[in-house]
Amino acid sequence: MNKARTTPMTWARFIVLTGLSGSGKSQAIRALEDLGYYCVDNLPVSLLPVLAELSERQTEHHRVAVVMDVRESRFVSDFPRVYRQLKTNKHLRTKLIFLEAGHAELVRRFSETRRPHPLAPDRPITEGLSEERASLRIIRTMADKVVDTSKLNVHELRQQLRELVSGQKQASQLVLTVLSFGFQNGPPAEADVMFDVRFLKNPHWVPALRPQSGRDPAVAAYIRRQPTARALIKRLNSLLRWMVPFYVQEGKSYLTVAIGCTGGRHRSVYVAEALKRELSDLKGVSARVAHRDLAKGTR
Repeated sequence: MNKARTTPMTWARFIVLTGLSGSGKSQAIRALEDLGYYCVDNLPVSLLPVLAELSERQTEHHRVAVVMDVRESRFVSDFPRVYRQLKTNKHLRTKLIFLEAGHAELVRRFSETRRPHPLAPDRPITEGLSEERASLRIIRTMADKVVDTSKLNVHELRQQLRELVSGQKQASQLVLTVLSFGFQNGPPAEADVMFDVRFLKNPHWVPALRPQSGRDPAVAAYIRRQPTARALIKRLNSLLRWMVPFYVQEGKSYLTVAIGCTGGRHRSVYVAEALKRELSDLKGVSARVAHRDLAKGTR
């Protein structure tokens, strides 16, 4: 079981997620968890009414999502009766989501993961898939929403579920962190993209500027007077404005652009601050700046 934070939802308090093996239920339940649902995977049918009753009694986990499928031997035979009874509780606002995909696509996914089908551990994948699809026909007709994942990547599936559950179209939001650092302290492990700005003239060698940082006006003016520095900011801004929207489109939630100089106090700090200002108006992006080594002092 996984505990998740709660956020306002309108579509359902209690979601049952089911469907064909390999259709993306694992990714779907993670998306619901991100939306504030308390999620349980592979719940036995006999425990469904118990969990539903518990979710009504307390407020900490008042939105619940469960995955149920043919991994449980009695799922096909018992689920329709139990679910119909659950639907009579209007306060619970129960919804059933059924995930499916084309036969060829499911075969491809199982071939890539090399996992056996739960209904055919000692038989060909195709036999297990055909048997499962036939056995789930009645349950499919009960679904409030059927989602075909054949042509959806992981990010598109998660986005579709977010929109379904929230009741409104949601734009992807990427948190862009421009991070300054010093190479003498090692590169940051969290960096997705990294730029080395040690070719700029170093304020460290100016005694009056050494104790200051790239945030101070005197240091900023020293670096800004360099034509190379102005050209660098312009080109990095242009490159990142071209790159970042592709990360947003792909569904990435976080992107760290690391800017490194020797000590991480002057040049990288100035460039990181300048880039954060330049990129703050990017659509679908929340830009922030961080300075890993700024407080470490001079050497």
